Amino acid sequence: MPVTRVLVAKPGLDGHDRGAKVVANALRDAGMEVIYTGLHQTPEMIVQAALQEDVDVIALSVLSGAHLTVFPRVLELLQQSGATHIAVTGGGIIPEADRLALQERGVGRLFGPGSTMDEIVAYVRSLPGREAAGRGDSGPAG
Repeated sequence: MPVTRVLVAKPGLDGHDRGAKVVANALRDAGMEVIYTGLHQTPEMIVQAALQEDVDVIALSVLSGAHLTVFPRVLELLQQSGATHIAVTGGGIIPEADRLALQERGVGRLFGPGSTMDEIVAYVRSLPGREAAGRGDSGPAG
């Protein structure tokens, strides 16, 4: 069975990454392959890493208020790269009206304070994975 590969990223100047690390660990503990990019990533850096790592999902953690800029830019770069099979989700401090606007543009479910790791893991597992994208398992047979 193919393993879901997730890129967890912290775009912008926000220096608080505890939540992103907690989510990355929960996804890893759930059996997913997780790549954490670290702090201060640009949308361009995030998409480049996602393409290089052949991920299924990009999960952005945005606490800086730049969500209406960052999420659409990541989607735009994925489209330009022909990588629309990569799902984009995330979380942070995002007002409900902005969540709806981002979801209308193609961003998946967004998680805020109070979301449980079980909710996040279940959501990522529900996304179309490698088989749906026709990419198979890029890892070792096992």
